[in-house]
Amino acid sequence: MNDMHQLTLAGIARALAGKQFSAEELTRDLLARIARLDPQLNSFITVTEAAAIEQAQAADARRAAGENGALLGAPIGHKDLFCTRGVLTSCASKILHNFKAPYDATVVEKLAAAGAVSLGKLNMDEFAMGSANESSHYGAVHNPWDPSRVPGGSSGGSAAAVAARLLPAATGTDTGGSIRQPAALTNLTGIKPTYGRVSRWGMIAYASSLDQAGPLARSAEDCALLLQAMAGFDAKDSTSVDVPVDDYLATLDQPLAGLRIGLPKEYFGNGLDARIGEKVLAVVEELKKLGATLKDISLPNLQHAIPAYYVIAPAEASSNLSRFDGVRFGYRCESPVNLEDLYKRSRGEGFGAEVKRRIMVGTYALSAGYYDAYYIKAQQIRRLIKNDFVAAFEQVDVILGPTTPNLAWKLGEKNADPVSAYLEDIYTITANLAGIPGLSMPAGFVDGLPVGVQLLGNYFQESRLLNVAHQYQQVTGWHQQAPAGF
Repeated sequence: MNDMHQLTLAGIARALAGKQFSAEELTRDLLARIARLDPQLNSFITVTEAAAIEQAQAADARRAAGENGALLGAPIGHKDLFCTRGVLTSCASKILHNFKAPYDATVVEKLAAAGAVSLGKLNMDEFAMGSANESSHYGAVHNPWDPSRVPGGSSGGSAAAVAARLLPAATGTDTGGSIRQPAALTNLTGIKPTYGRVSRWGMIAYASSLDQAGPLARSAEDCALLLQAMAGFDAKDSTSVDVPVDDYLATLDQPLAGLRIGLPKEYFGNGLDARIGEKVLAVVEELKKLGATLKDISLPNLQHAIPAYYVIAPAEASSNLSRFDGVRFGYRCESPVNLEDLYKRSRGEGFGAEVKRRIMVGTYALSAGYYDAYYIKAQQIRRLIKNDFVAAFEQVDVILGPTTPNLAWKLGEKNADPVSAYLEDIYTITANLAGIPGLSMPAGFVDGLPVGVQLLGNYFQESRLLNVAHQYQQVTGWHQQAPAGF
């Protein structure tokens, strides 16, 4: 087959089971595409060619022995903050430019056990801080729908690679929308699970109470396949929740009759591109045809989400990133004169501007005299936001709205005004603050650029979100559109 790269994960599973091609043939085909096309996108930091071929051969051997797992031989990539044994794990930062992890993150381990073939580590915003994938030490990632535009962040490398058919699926992480926002800007489906659903062990932390790993793929079905392997309790992660994992594939085909959709009035005010608003309402109409009912709801504390998030996340980051000091691993400055000089210059030279900005904000918010005024207040607002969702889910099953207020913007357009980039996360941040699951799915195009619609669900209701997205994707073709040239 010369169009293997167009297959979804589900399609690959069927083709491998039917012996249409081998995992090794597929892997070599995608590695060739990466070598040819990724220079336009910069989506990979490290391509693990030899290891990938070895994993593919092992997958073929397992299939020949009678195994037939859904991910056995399926090529994927990992966002470059998942520790991967013996492979550069840089968080797209100079400070970790030489760090090869001595162990695998739980997510990496689980997907490898399922037989997935990792083709490499994907570019991202430095330490997952950003909405554009422009803060990487390895350079910006380009959106395959328009290489002059951003793919969204921080999982922009994962999104660009999957959208460009370099991979069928990839892992990402979502601290304030970093799976859902790039999914929306590159015409993908991406899901942030409930906080604690997927292990954070071996995932280099940005903000520990907000970070959650999840999949980016071209369909809800593919996200279900990947999440099935990723999810589950992990005793090594103190934030992992011991709740049984649903069979995500089993519920994909459930009809939507009686589904109650909430439409928050706050999502459709100033700041939303009206053309995106029209796409959102068109999705609602399709879901109504499938049997869903609509209810207007309110999330009154949405307006406070960004200020609260940009106190809590930097505060946690300032603590988490204190370990990068030039002593044990990573970048170390030249010829330090004493320990203080080692710390200052290693961190000053190793961290990029956005990371430094957030460390400073976070350290200030946690400092004596400001802790109560900023950090405690932000946590109180966080509780109010959670309460809004608790009240909403007593009335509706899912909440629907835009994923992003705007289309993908030009590279460099927001660099002089970081706050304008922060505002792009307005609709996604609340799910992280409350810990609920959220999914973004393709909903059409405006001026040739993708638009995403977001679904939010109650705790551990990932299967419902995947079901709604899958049913929508059965009657629409937006998710099948590929960018020209890829």
